[in-house]
Amino acid sequence: MTICPSDTVRQLLSFIRHSPTAFHAVESVAQMLDEAGFIRLTEGKKYALHPKDACYITRNGSSLIAFRIPEDTPTGFMIAASHSDSPSFKLKETGEIQVLGKYTKLNTERYGGMILSSWLDRPLSLAGRIILDTPEGLRPVLVNIDRDLLVIPNVAIHLNRSVNDGFSWNPAVDTLPLLAQAAEPVSVRSLLAEQLDIAPETIVGQDLFLYARDPGGRVGAHGEFFVSPRIDDLECAFTTLQGFLTATPSKAIAVYALFDNEETGSESKQGAASDFLSATLRRIAAEFPSVVDLDTLLSHSFMLSADNAH
Repeated sequence: MTICPSDTVRQLLSFIRHSPTAFHAVESVAQMLDEAGFIRLTEGKKYALHPKDACYITRNGSSLIAFRIPEDTPTGFMIAASHSDSPSFKLKETGEIQVLGKYTKLNTERYGGMILSSWLDRPLSLAGRIILDTPEGLRPVLVNIDRDLLVIPNVAIHLNRSVNDGFSWNPAVDTLPLLAQAAEPVSVRSLLAEQLDIAPETIVGQDLFLYARDPGGRVGAHGEFFVSPRIDDLECAFTTLQGFLTATPSKAIAVYALFDNEETGSESKQGAASDFLSATLRRIAAEFPSVVDLDTLLSHSFMLSADNAH
């Protein structure tokens, strides 16, 4: 029997715990790259690359590409790609719904291919990105209400006798999370403002998602299994990153790609179907015009698409 080393699983579960949304996953990866000595680049500026450079860039704060230039003339690209987003519920812009003046629930929409029943009767919270209006201009800020805040409850079985007979949940009715029981309205914006110690009106935009609060862990008679939310696709995001960081240098340009929006078709500007990867590879090749060209590099390249759900 082969059991995954405890330290590897511990690191994976820590990575998942600190990555409740795609924005946080990219931030977690960026921190690990910073610690490994990688240089952060900006798409809007010239790269000016040199042999043995190790760099990364982000797009939208939710996708990231890292690469390492070999010491000798590059022979191609070796690419491992995964995605940063996971199935979830996305909070609508005006998300609070007051019900009979007695409690507040949140108006959400499904994001990605999710198993609805797995979200019921468990502690949930909200995380993502907000946009603040500051004297220096608009500023994105990552947020995580790091406490048990929400729940999507099942009703008692005598109110839903068919729950064990292939019951079909209506996301617009049956999976709206409860936020508060109070006569006075409670808003997510006010909770975030209180947490950040800012005025609620300075929050002018949001991309917020529900996430499961349950910590991951090992199970099984010999600890041979592990369970955790967001394994799809943060397990692949983490393991391909470890391979990228620890691989023996070769003559190929090593590339680590982490895309957002794979759960919704990848057609966004930061998804795998965008020009993020192709533009990055083109710009890397353009840094060495006297020794190699993009077409030659691509003809000797290989890409692994790593998705835990496939």
